[in-house]
Amino acid sequence: MKRFFSDHQIGHAPLRELNNGDWMDFAESPARVASMLNALGECETPNDYGLEPVLAVHDPDYVAFLKTAYDDWQKAGREGDAIGYAFPAVRRRKLDLTRIDGKLGHYSFDAATPIANGTWNAAYWGAQTALSGLDAVTDGQSHAFALCRPPGHHAGKDYYGGYCFLNNAAIIAQAGVHRALGPVAVLDVDYHHGNGTQDIFYERGDVLFTSIHADPKMDYPYFWGHADETGEGEGEGATFNQPLPRGTTWVGYEPALDAALEKIVRFGAKFLVISYGADTFEADPISFFKLTTSDMHKIAERVRTLGLPTVTVMEGGYNIDALGSNVEAFLSGLTGS
Repeated sequence: MKRFFSDHQIGHAPLRELNNGDWMDFAESPARVASMLNALGECETPNDYGLEPVLAVHDPDYVAFLKTAYDDWQKAGREGDAIGYAFPAVRRRKLDLTRIDGKLGHYSFDAATPIANGTWNAAYWGAQTALSGLDAVTDGQSHAFALCRPPGHHAGKDYYGGYCFLNNAAIIAQAGVHRALGPVAVLDVDYHHGNGTQDIFYERGDVLFTSIHADPKMDYPYFWGHADETGEGEGEGATFNQPLPRGTTWVGYEPALDAALEKIVRFGAKFLVISYGADTFEADPISFFKLTTSDMHKIAERVRTLGLPTVTVMEGGYNIDALGSNVEAFLSGLTGS
């Protein structure tokens, strides 16, 4: 399996985030990368595909904002990382705002996703990493892994949040449609619902989004990922959410996974994108499922039975000590090793 990573992705290094009413160290730290690379070994450097495939998913004004947000924050006389504090809860619409504080709130949905000096560069190369994985599969590889950081599945067409800025899974799903690889399915197995991916494809019938995640009645992102969200218009039935309770073990996870895979088969998918989060691990510091490292391997073994060309993009996973082992277990399950 070809594996891709760019050193540019290490440059995203915010110091802190707002969580549960208090400041905490930024959980999605560069240390995650070291843990994964120690387990995976050498990865290939991604190619640069430019902004065209990014803009096929994300709004140009939003991308332009991301490029300059940190510089605009500094020009406003601010120190540290850029974080919004006012968010449009209703009647959100496009506005030509002047002040960086307003722009930060306009394009985000939480205060847990700071923009730091290297954020745009890291997010850009995360997308190129995912696209390089897609190229490998297009060229005949059965599987490819994109070590994307920052993660992507919470980012929508024109907003960021949940540590995510560019939606890597959506970018390669859309590129897969453009290359006539479809029908395309996205399987999201991160602990948190991939609200951005769902939002991007919610009214489309050519991309299936299926997710197994923590019940949003209790867990982030709260407002999306409920079981009654099934798509709209041409996308009706092409969204399949399975929220599970805190404390879920393999016993509860297995039937949900089987249902998701059955949905992918019925959809007639020809190409699969996996949003893989290792934060379902039993000792993850910010998540509450109880899956083991061997369960990661079992998830991937089940996915392998689909026999589909697959690109796995990295999402969450915050137990630094175990992260590399969990990722390696998942990838070995995909390849049958």
